[in-house]
Amino acid sequence: MKRDLLADLRSGKNLSTREMLILTLTLAMPSIIAEVSYLFMSFIDASMVGSLGANASASVGIVATTTWLLGGIIRSATLGFTVQVAHLYGAENYKEARAVSLHGVLSVLFIGLGLMTIALSISSYLPGWLGGQQEIRADATRYFVIYAFSLPFMALNNTSGGMLQCSGNMKIPSILNVVSCVLDVIFNFFFIYPSKTIHILGQDIMLHRAGMGIRGAALGTTLATMCCALTMSYFLFIRSKNLKLRREARKRFDAKELKTALQISLPVAFQNILSGGAQIVATGIVAPLGPVAISANSFAVTTEGFCYMPGYGISAAATTMVGQSIGAGRKKTAKKLGWICMLSGMVVMTITGALMYIFAYHLLGLLSPVNDIKNLGAAVLRIEAFAEPFFAAVIVGEGVFRGFKDTLGPSIIDFATMWVIRLPLAYVLSRSIGLRGVWVAMCLQLIIAGIIFLIRMALKNRNLTDLK
Repeated sequence: MKRDLLADLRSGKNLSTREMLILTLTLAMPSIIAEVSYLFMSFIDASMVGSLGANASASVGIVATTTWLLGGIIRSATLGFTVQVAHLYGAENYKEARAVSLHGVLSVLFIGLGLMTIALSISSYLPGWLGGQQEIRADATRYFVIYAFSLPFMALNNTSGGMLQCSGNMKIPSILNVVSCVLDVIFNFFFIYPSKTIHILGQDIMLHRAGMGIRGAALGTTLATMCCALTMSYFLFIRSKNLKLRREARKRFDAKELKTALQISLPVAFQNILSGGAQIVATGIVAPLGPVAISANSFAVTTEGFCYMPGYGISAAATTMVGQSIGAGRKKTAKKLGWICMLSGMVVMTITGALMYIFAYHLLGLLSPVNDIKNLGAAVLRIEAFAEPFFAAVIVGEGVFRGFKDTLGPSIIDFATMWVIRLPLAYVLSRSIGLRGVWVAMCLQLIIAGIIFLIRMALKNRNLTDLK
C-alpha cells in the first residue's frame, strides 16, 4: 500500500483524504517504532546509570544538552541533502538523486569528523563551563570524550537513513535503529557493571563484565551507533533500488546543489545551534539547584520522549510525502498532506501527554530509586503534559515545512520563543520555585510556538495549485 500510494502521488493521481491518512500512518509507523525503541534505549540507559547514584546521573545530565547540540548540527546538515533527494525522487530523476545522496553522505561525514575534533578539544573544560559541581566533573569529562568518537558514525547513520526515508523506504532505517537500540542495551550491560557470580541450575558461573560505570554507557552507545551506521550505508549504497552506487558518469558537486543544501541547512543549523545553546544555558540555570534537580531534569527529559517520539515519526513521514509531492509538481496536495500530518500528530501527542500526566511518578520510579528525584521529576512532567498538543504542531510542522524547502521561518519561530520567552522566564521562576519554574517556562514557550506554527500553516501559499 505504501509503495502504490507513493507511486500514485508522484504520477499525479488524486488521493482521497482516507488514502492520504493511510499513507501518512504507513510511512510514519516504522519511524514511530524506531523512535520509541530509541526512547526505550535512552530510558534503559538512564536507568542503568541511575542505579549508580545521583552523582553518576548528574555527570551524564550535565553534558546532555551539549550532546543534543552536536546531534542537532548533524541533523541540520543532513536535511540540506535529504530534502533535495525527496524532490528529485518525486520528479523520478533517480540519476540526480543518486549523485546528491552520495555527496550528502560525504559532506555530513566530514562535518561529523570536525565536530568530533571540537568535542575532544573542549571535553576537559565543558563540565566546569556548564556549572557542574566539582564531584561530577571528572566523570562527565570521561563520558563526553567517549561520546565524541560516535559523532562521525552518527553523521553516517543519520544521512544514510535520511536518504532511504526520503526515497520512501521507512522500513530499513527503522529496523536498523531498533537493532541499534537492542545492541546498546546489551553493550551497556557488559560495559557498565562489574563482574559477578550468577547461579544457574545449581552451578556458580562467573559473568565477566567491564565495570566501567558511566564510561561504559558512552562506549556501549558509540559501538551500537557504529554498527548501525555501517549497516545503514550498506543498504543505501549497495541494496537501494534507485540510490545505490552505479557505474555511470559521476556528477561532481555543483554550485546549485551546494547552494540549495546551504539554503535548507543553514537556517536549521542556526536553529539547532541557538536551541542547543539555549538548552545549555538552561542547564546552567538548573546546575546550581544541585544534583537532585540535575538528575530529575535529565530523567524528566528522557521520560517526556514517550510523548513526543511519535511526533518525530510523523514528522519524518511528512517530509517524505510533502517533498515528493513538491517534486512531482503537486503543491496543493502537499499542503493537504501537511495538515493531515499536523493534526494526526496533535491527536497522538494529546493522548500520550495525558498518559504521561497519569503515570509520571511510576515512570520516574523506573529510572531512580531516590524519592526526591522521583517526586521532583514527576512534578515537572505533569506541568509539561499540558504543552504536548502544541509541541506536536511544532515537531510535525517543522517536517512539513522542510518538505516545502521552508526552513528559515520555523527557525526564527524557535529562536524567538526560546530566547525571548523561555530562558528569561526560566531564570526568574527558578529563583523562586526551582526546577518547576524552568519547566513552566518551557511549557509556555511550546504552547506559544505551536500556535504560531498552526497560524503559519493556515497562511502558507493559499493559492497553491497542482501542475499535474
